[in-house]
Amino acid sequence: MFPRNQNANNRQAVQAGGRRALRDVSNRIEEGGAKGAKAGNVSKRVTRSNVNINANNREEDVEVEILNNDPTAQNPAIHSYQPGISSSYQYSGPPDDIDDRDADDPLCATSYVQDMYEHFRGKEPGTSVRPQYMDNQQFINERMRSILVDWLVEVHLKFKLVPETLYLTVNLIDRYLAKTEVSRPKLQLVGVTALLIASKYEEIYPPELRDLVYICDRAYSRMEILEMEEIILKKLEYKITIPSAHAFLVRYLKAAHADKKIVQLSCFILDGTLQSYDMLEYLPSQLAAAAVFIARRTVGRNAWSPTLLKYAAYTEEQIAPVARAVLIAKAEASPELRAVNKKYTSSRYGGVANISIPTDF
Repeated sequence: MFPRNQNANNRQAVQAGGRRALRDVSNRIEEGGAKGAKAGNVSKRVTRSNVNINANNREEDVEVEILNNDPTAQNPAIHSYQPGISSSYQYSGPPDDIDDRDADDPLCATSYVQDMYEHFRGKEPGTSVRPQYMDNQQFINERMRSILVDWLVEVHLKFKLVPETLYLTVNLIDRYLAKTEVSRPKLQLVGVTALLIASKYEEIYPPELRDLVYICDRAYSRMEILEMEEIILKKLEYKITIPSAHAFLVRYLKAAHADKKIVQLSCFILDGTLQSYDMLEYLPSQLAAAAVFIARRTVGRNAWSPTLLKYAAYTEEQIAPVARAVLIAKAEASPELRAVNKKYTSSRYGGVANISIPTDF
């Protein structure tokens, strides 16, 4: 069961690691072109602090739950295929029914879970943002967004929030920035307010306002956060429900008969896409499928299978280019954006950030 005084635990976790204020989001180096001109040659004023991953981290619990619900995880099915042949023919054997074993569990909603994901696929284009909105932003750029998301990854970890909260937070930020011009000093306010909204939507015990004020080093007041909350909700017309990449990932991991390492690798790869502005080019379901594709390939299993083909509704030829784009974005990421790598270097996440990921596909 969840502790009654979860907010107090959150506050202690934050204070134990020291303040982690982002303040004015900006570039460390001057960039060329119009974006560089408006960014200027100013420093990223951030107070770094160690991120302690608690043994009761709820994101890890989510990963364990995925594994516990998959009795094939310890004995994954390996499907053979012949490279270069169309995905319609390269797999041997029929797809598995991944919902059959949970038919008696009402929490799994097996009678309509597939309909839910088909509904998600229909809705995701309308709740996603394409990477052109930054052209309309006069004071901020893609690098500032990446710095903000990097900070939010650490804050999310400190508060021990569920994975869906992080993905919803980033989605709210992008959708709001696509509609409203934001000044540089207000960008962190947008980020922390989006985290508050997402936490209220996803969490049983969302962080308290005073904790969010503290984590920003009191750069913003309680009233400023509440006012921004109202502004964001009205601008987005209170449309908060989204089919996130993590929601698709949970389904695809089940279809992939994922063991613990594949789960951790997939989460690591998918979390890394949040920082890349260019990854907005792809739908959440495509990024989730690409994360599973890369993870399976990394551990030596066939990248795709008949079961994944059935439930993800993507062929290997469709996902391979997305996977390559994800790995290119990862390779080109600034070394200063290290929150995701730091998180997944920990033994609690299998140290998967240290694993060499193949790129030959």
